[in-house]
Amino acid sequence: MSVTRAVRWVGAAWGWLLPGLVVVLMGLVMTVLAPSAVVARATVAAWAVGTGGADPPAPGPGDSGPPVPAIGRAWPVGVRPAVLRGWEPPATVYGRGHRGVDLGAAPGTPVRAVAAGRVSFAGRVAGRGVVSVELGGTDLRTTYEPVTPSVHKGDEVAAGETLGTLDPTGSHCTTICLHWGLRRGKTYLNPLSLLPPWLLNGGPSRLLPVLGVPVPA
Repeated sequence: MSVTRAVRWVGAAWGWLLPGLVVVLMGLVMTVLAPSAVVARATVAAWAVGTGGADPPAPGPGDSGPPVPAIGRAWPVGVRPAVLRGWEPPATVYGRGHRGVDLGAAPGTPVRAVAAGRVSFAGRVAGRGVVSVELGGTDLRTTYEPVTPSVHKGDEVAAGETLGTLDPTGSHCTTICLHWGLRRGKTYLNPLSLLPPWLLNGGPSRLLPVLGVPVPA
């Protein structure tokens, strides 16, 4: 057999074998990947049937860890400030919502620590003054903004201690407000859950007269 004929024969044989090898390799790949693909498709289908095609939900109360302890001993501003906008957990992880509460207050109002803890941040974020406090004995962290801080990172603060003053600018409210947040790790929680019922539902304390005891002049 001449060299030319041998080369032609090898080329023809390779052209015949190559498609077969491709088919065999594709079969092996599908054999390995098919179970995972089936499971993935089944999971998506089950979710679509059970929820009508809705997006996966954001972590709910059952996914946010243990209940928030009512360890608050003071409102961040005022005695019983108006809640301009409450906590609105998003329907999905990245969905729209309100991850905190907005409290009405005048510019320059002292902003106080709701509970005792340690200042983990005091500075500016995206042009707004922010103070974060890690609450003692918990895995919770409160945030306050926009604030001109009077504390520094690492400071230990008591409940009711002043952290700074409310800035006249930087609020996302139509009027001046304090945005108060609460987080456990990366999960946002309702900061109002830190307040015990007597503080959450009560108004300013008043001294009531006692029968038979004259009122001081």
